[in-house]
Amino acid sequence: MSTPVPPPATRRRGGSALAWLLALLVLAAGGWFGWHGWQARTQHARDVEAQADQRLGALEQRIDALHADQRAQAQRLQQATATNRVLRDELLGIGQRAALLEDSVSALADPAHSGAQALRLDELELVLGLVQQRLQLAGDLDGARRGYALAANLLDGIHDPAWLSLRQTLAQERSAVDALGADPRAVAAGRLQAFAAALPALPITVATRDDATLPWWQRAFARVIDVRHADTAVAIEPGDRAAGLAALQLELTLAQAAAERRDRDGYRNALARADGWTTRLWPDTPQLRERRAGLRELRELPLAIDLPTLGTTLQQLRAMRAASP
Repeated sequence: MSTPVPPPATRRRGGSALAWLLALLVLAAGGWFGWHGWQARTQHARDVEAQADQRLGALEQRIDALHADQRAQAQRLQQATATNRVLRDELLGIGQRAALLEDSVSALADPAHSGAQALRLDELELVLGLVQQRLQLAGDLDGARRGYALAANLLDGIHDPAWLSLRQTLAQERSAVDALGADPRAVAAGRLQAFAAALPALPITVATRDDATLPWWQRAFARVIDVRHADTAVAIEPGDRAAGLAALQLELTLAQAAAERRDRDGYRNALARADGWTTRLWPDTPQLRERRAGLRELRELPLAIDLPTLGTTLQQLRAMRAASP
């Protein structure tokens, strides 16, 4: 009886290798298609992001254009307002000149005004000179207003129509002085005193957390050890604070003196040094930041009286008197 002969092992090995090869090909194909799909999705996401960036850029450009149009409209509105103000002032000036002309025409029949007119003109020139010096040297706005009122009364006693333009010039200069309000030097001094009076209310230490929220070791040693930052710049010791407060008071006094002299550079430099001392004496708190913002506003306050029309009436009076026969 013969036994069956087994198939050759080479056939089995060949079939197994073919199966592995097919599996590898399937895996490679799947990986290739998956990689291409991932690339396509990535490219699509990039395209969508680029389109979104383009839309965002276009929207920002439209917003900028709208802002530019808004600024242009605001500028045109300001120009129109300024033009209307100028036209209104010119109309008021014409009305004043008409009223003065009517008064002068009604007084033309009075011949006894030649000597008295010369005397009034001399007194008017003296008063206007004193007013100009009072403003330039002492900044006395109240005295200047009283001087302009006296000059207006003197000029009202002159009925010669040749002095109509001088009356209008005096009225304009007097209106400019009345519109100045308070003396800028007094305003700066008052606000500086208020700032110095508000400094002692600033907190010396920054409020810490509640003891219940602190770790146990901090609660245990809080009464024994005082933990501070090594890089702190706030003066804590009584001697350091006393010296710092004295230096701060000195700088504020120097700023007051500079304001009295209308020394803008000295005033601003003293306030800058005072601002440095505030950071040395008090920690960074909302109250300190508010005080420092107020100090920066104080530095920008004007000290001098800005009056471009000062002295125009006196110059016109002298020119007219020099040109008269």
